[in-house]
Amino acid sequence: MSAILRLGEGTCKQLVRMGRKTGDPATTLRFQMVASFARGYTCTKSAFVLCCAISSVAVAVQRFLREGPDGLLDKRACNGSPKVDSRFLAELRVVLDRTPQDFGWERPTWTRELLALEMAERGFPRVSRSSMGRALKDIRARRGNPKPVVLCPWPRRKRQHVLAVLRRLAEGATDAEPVFFADEVDIHLNPKIGLDWMNYGCQRRVVTPGKNAKHYLAGALNATTGQLTWVDGDRKRSSLFCALVERLVEDHPRARHIHIILDNYIIHSSKITQRAVARFGGKVVLHFLPPYCPDHNRIERRWQELHANVTRNHRCKTMQELLAHVVAFLYDFNDCEHCKPSLRRAISVGA
Repeated sequence: MSAILRLGEGTCKQLVRMGRKTGDPATTLRFQMVASFARGYTCTKSAFVLCCAISSVAVAVQRFLREGPDGLLDKRACNGSPKVDSRFLAELRVVLDRTPQDFGWERPTWTRELLALEMAERGFPRVSRSSMGRALKDIRARRGNPKPVVLCPWPRRKRQHVLAVLRRLAEGATDAEPVFFADEVDIHLNPKIGLDWMNYGCQRRVVTPGKNAKHYLAGALNATTGQLTWVDGDRKRSSLFCALVERLVEDHPRARHIHIILDNYIIHSSKITQRAVARFGGKVVLHFLPPYCPDHNRIERRWQELHANVTRNHRCKTMQELLAHVVAFLYDFNDCEHCKPSLRRAISVGA
């Protein structure tokens, strides 16, 4: 140890520079351990300053005494080619595009251990769970919730043709021929539970009312301006949608035709709705999306914003209080559509 203690400050600085030039954080840390010890620090104090184990400092010092600076370098450089290379990562992406059952495994979801087994089946070296975790990070894979979907029963060509017609209709909307995307949303007094940031070791609690209550909104999103028109009701039935249609006709008295793009929910095509639409003498035109194509209804995004900013993890005790927040959010969104809703200040609402 005395040989290290006699190193000068210039030599210590040179050791630190040598470690940084390697480009490896672990190697750089070993050079810093030796330099710190050479400046007169004990192993305990060096470990405290560098946030490492005391034994790591002692081992680095011993290696420097035996082999000099070369003893601090990474000895794994001559271990051969790495197991996780570009070919491994490219094949891993291909595997993640499928499910384990597509390759004959019983389990329906991937784990790091199962991915390592599948890659070994494909002729690649067997890697550990931690190595597979690093490989997943390298390809920017994520562990999330799948999206449940129902396949449209229509033929692909027919579905694409209808969607293309509706897309052109929305793009060509004018004041005389406005186009709206319409849909309903459920408002539950029991909050939707979602992700939130919390301190380590703490889990935020959301007190629920216990007995759930429901309220419904029917909305129409203007395809040109992005403004939302809505009505509310205690039940989701044809009268709710008819009230929305009447509201649109009142708001656009000079329009020749009001085009409404909507899904195939039963209240949109019921006899009550058909009679209500017929009263306007062809002014209201309903355009139905192909079955099970909610992603092509733009208003769905607005309802997602509503849930994310109001109903998720909410703490309202009554439906009246919750609806006040909902209405305030919708008015705010119409007034400040260019603003991010999640960054707006909360509006104080009396219970």
